[in-house]
Amino acid sequence: MIAGRFRWLIALLLSTGLMGAAQAHGPTRQKVVERISIDAPAAKVWQVIGDFAALKDWHPAVAESPADKGNEEGSVRQIKLKGGGALTESLESYDAKAMKYSYRAKDGGALPVTNYTSTITVKAEGDKSVVEWRGAFYRAFPNNDPPPDKNDEAAVAAITGVYKSGLANLKTIAERK
Repeated sequence: MIAGRFRWLIALLLSTGLMGAAQAHGPTRQKVVERISIDAPAAKVWQVIGDFAALKDWHPAVAESPADKGNEEGSVRQIKLKGGGALTESLESYDAKAMKYSYRAKDGGALPVTNYTSTITVKAEGDKSVVEWRGAFYRAFPNNDPPPDKNDEAAVAAITGVYKSGLANLKTIAERK
């Protein structure tokens, strides 16, 4: 009988709780994947990008990219950008045979992202190659109602821009050599 009297209250609390959970969503994981076909053998392309510390050699926005332990897992790369700003990334995995490496940055530094992970892969396609650069991340602003420069769209646009400009320059360099 007590349960009967409070059934409406329980239903109200449950519906309010469910409605509140649906309205408070916070940031969601975003993903970007960019690919480019390069008119050069995969081994030649890998020579350009295969060194974790070599980002400065092929990405037009990077002034410096030293890595404290080279291509060893756990190596930390300190990136300084030509226009100002910096990022710190750590090498998560490296496989020269598969022409692939993955890295992570907890703080996006100069980018409007956080908890950023990325993988670069070079694959042969006959005497050409395809480079894929993929990343997953959260926007820099962790709460609801982010400012325009720290929302999902800004985060996706920033990473897309980094990938596209880097891959375009890599193509120019690899096809020239």
